[in-house]
Amino acid sequence: MSESDILSNIRRAALRWLARRDYSQREITQKLTVNDYPAEAINTVVTALTRAGLINENRFTENYINWRRGKGCGPLRISMELQSRGIPSEMIAEQIHITDNAWFAEAQKAWRKQFKGKLPTDFKLRAKQMRFLQYRGFTREQIASVFGSEE
Repeated sequence: MSESDILSNIRRAALRWLARRDYSQREITQKLTVNDYPAEAINTVVTALTRAGLINENRFTENYINWRRGKGCGPLRISMELQSRGIPSEMIAEQIHITDNAWFAEAQKAWRKQFKGKLPTDFKLRAKQMRFLQYRGFTREQIASVFGSEE
């Protein structure tokens, strides 16, 4: 198989995935690596797709934040997930706005959905509800705002 055939196969595979949803450069590279394509050819195609705007990490980050936010995840968890997908910390911080007041409402919404708006009656239930929100990736301030107290 010639090099141009390999490049066109890699490009076709990458475009097939990108037609379904956005991916980061790292995700596309990992998916192509699993298919045993040569690393140099993968880098060439990924670079070309990035230059063409088909792989856009800013767009991917924005869409990912909105998607995970809609699923009830907090800013800390979303940040970790994006870092594991190869997005630089600066880009994440620029788009996630951890101190944004909207996250307080998201924490309240996630809590209300899980616990039906029932405030804890004892320490054990309160700890359980706080752990739930912490696992979801909300900050201490956001969790405290759900229970109406500053900790």
